[in-house]
Amino acid sequence: MLLIDWLVPQGGLYEAVNEVYKILIPIHEANRDFQKLAVLHGKLQDAFNKITSQVLCGCCDARPPSPTPSTLPWSPTAPRQSTTALSRRMFGTYFRVGFYGPKFGDLDEQEFVYKEPSITKLAEISHRLEEFYAERFGDEVVEIIKDSNPVHKNKLDPNKAYIQLTYVEPFFDTYELKDRITYFDKNYNLRTFMFCTPFTLDGRAHGDLHEQFKRKTLLTTSHAFPYIRTRINVTHKEEIILIPIEVAIEDMQKKTQELAFATHQDPADAKMLQMVLQGCVGTTVNQGPLEVAQVFLAEIPEDPKLYRHHNKLRLCFKDFTKRCEDALRKNKTLIGPDQRDYHRELERNYQRLREALHPLLSRRISQLYTPVAPYSAHRNSFSRLSLRKTEA
Repeated sequence: MLLIDWLVPQGGLYEAVNEVYKILIPIHEANRDFQKLAVLHGKLQDAFNKITSQVLCGCCDARPPSPTPSTLPWSPTAPRQSTTALSRRMFGTYFRVGFYGPKFGDLDEQEFVYKEPSITKLAEISHRLEEFYAERFGDEVVEIIKDSNPVHKNKLDPNKAYIQLTYVEPFFDTYELKDRITYFDKNYNLRTFMFCTPFTLDGRAHGDLHEQFKRKTLLTTSHAFPYIRTRINVTHKEEIILIPIEVAIEDMQKKTQELAFATHQDPADAKMLQMVLQGCVGTTVNQGPLEVAQVFLAEIPEDPKLYRHHNKLRLCFKDFTKRCEDALRKNKTLIGPDQRDYHRELERNYQRLREALHPLLSRRISQLYTPVAPYSAHRNSFSRLSLRKTEA
């Protein structure tokens, strides 16, 4: 119990206290040890009060959607956390580290997920590992692979020791997010992590919108974080390739989520809201929302397999424009007299964007809206026309 009293404040795992004491309380109840029960329940009360105080001040749960490295210049490209979340509990930052080369022995071609303090930057852990293995193998032997592309061992020098580092973030399936509601839920019992790698078919990392692909790599570890060790080996690896229109859909969804968070943030942050709005409706944004729509929505795709992607992106833009309108309405209530001209300029930019998007968003694919056959009074188990779509 003394170990728990020391570890919990160190890691900020106040929610875990209840789970641990669920084991201890029945033992003391069976022994009728009411003095220890009083102590345990007192500590439970302290833990719950700390959780409640942080939730009420918005230090744990009020944070934007977890970003992933994006391929569009106007989207977030680096991991970040809200300042309110950082002000209290910092559960950790995660990096994937791969070792390549015979000099590593059993570690050759092994991958691990490292847990570091939340404020750790990629350059810090890279420098630390490089120094550590340089002392072991020599300065000229150790080399850091600075990209996240797949490593081809036949292209590596067998006399060198290669280390590849990549920032990763926890990954949750849609069904998991229903139970992972709080900041603690999203930073506890973590086994699956993800990192994204933008690429084009000709080998470049970035290209025009219509040629921009993205590789999502999912890593599953043998144990869940937090763990007694800060390094856990990767036991399963899965790759998902997104085609250009899927990349555009994902980035528009992220941009819409950012708008929604900035609009409904409590307390309101006018500077953040204006920064997000400027990135959405600003006329100087390269490869911004309008260009995305012009590239992917200007024409109906020839491949029927892309119909649903086309329609999904069209719906994403409709949601996006609605969020822009909500954000502008919110910004109008936050600005002072000195920012009215700036707000009017944002409104003009939004109207121009909306007018430019209108013909693109009104173009629907008729094949996706085939009418259902009319109801028939004569129904039997062999022919239910009312449940079938008419043949084109």
